[in-house]
Amino acid sequence: MRRTDKDLLVTGLKKLAITVVLMFTAPIVLYQAFKNQENFLFWPVCIVGIILAFFAVRTGFKGIMTIMDSMFGKKPKSS
Repeated sequence: MRRTDKDLLVTGLKKLAITVVLMFTAPIVLYQAFKNQENFLFWPVCIVGIILAFFAVRTGFKGIMTIMDSMFGKKPKSS
C-alpha cells in the first residue's frame, strides 16, 4: 500500500488556497470593470479580470492533480 507524500500534499493544498483567493478576486475585478464601462480603463481591467479567472481555473486543476499525485502516485507515461 502506497503512503501519501505529505510534502506534495501540502503543495497541492497551497495551490488550492491560491485558487480560493483567485476565485474571489477575479469576479470582483470583472464586476468593477463592467460597472465602469464608460471609463477609459475598462478594457485593461476587463482583461486583467479574465486572466485572473483563467488562472483560478488552471491553478485549481493543478492543485487537484497535485493532491491526487500525492495520494495515488504519478501515472506512468504510456508511449
